[in-house]
Amino acid sequence: MHVHVTDDLIDTRTSESIPASSASSCSTSSSSSSASKLASKAPCPRSVRAWRAWLGALANDAEAAQAAALAYEQLDASGRDAWIDSLAQDALELGVPRIAVYAPLLAVELDGKRRQRIQSALGPHESVAAPRQATRALVGVGRNDLRVAVVVAPLYMDFVQVMACGYRVAESFDWVRHDPIVSTGSVPRAGERVEGVLVESSPLKGVIDELALTIVAHHRAHGEVPPALRAFAHVFGPSFGG
Repeated sequence: MHVHVTDDLIDTRTSESIPASSASSCSTSSSSSSASKLASKAPCPRSVRAWRAWLGALANDAEAAQAAALAYEQLDASGRDAWIDSLAQDALELGVPRIAVYAPLLAVELDGKRRQRIQSALGPHESVAAPRQATRALVGVGRNDLRVAVVVAPLYMDFVQVMACGYRVAESFDWVRHDPIVSTGSVPRAGERVEGVLVESSPLKGVIDELALTIVAHHRAHGEVPPALRAFAHVFGPSFGG
């Protein structure tokens, strides 16, 4: 079953209030202002059930996980805090590994304090949610010595994040793309083409070393690094900041 999130559903659950139109659908008297006020204090039960069904799908539905990451990424600071507040209660009642509902947020959250809050909420390690593969890399060479690299890093269960980029070693990046959550069955594989370039498996350390050198050079030449690389800052270490 696919449960799709909407902005109204997010607002309803995370702010613990619902739009007037939703409030009327949960009230026996849509014209009653008192009913609307009451609904604004407590979320509509149907909305809560839909919200929790959608959260539960994050453990095995790649589209739901992607939607969660993208929806969370589009929120402002207060909206993100409200989402995390809501999960503190909801995650206990879903019957799925906590990382399934928090990992989509962690995949796109760059604020250090908020990341720490999410990581703290994950609690003890859950063996059932452990990643089922190791980080790996693919590399290919295109025209004019442009190299294309793909780094696939495990998140949880059968979900990974993917960073793909076109670069010239120790010079600069032409393009960078980050997919925060992808099912393992959807990632590029050896022998396939990425942006027109055939990629093959390559030792991870050599690829990371090349990218780290390119990050430093790009930062010096352009004053900043492509934002999509930030999700992999932990992989590149001190070189990331230039």
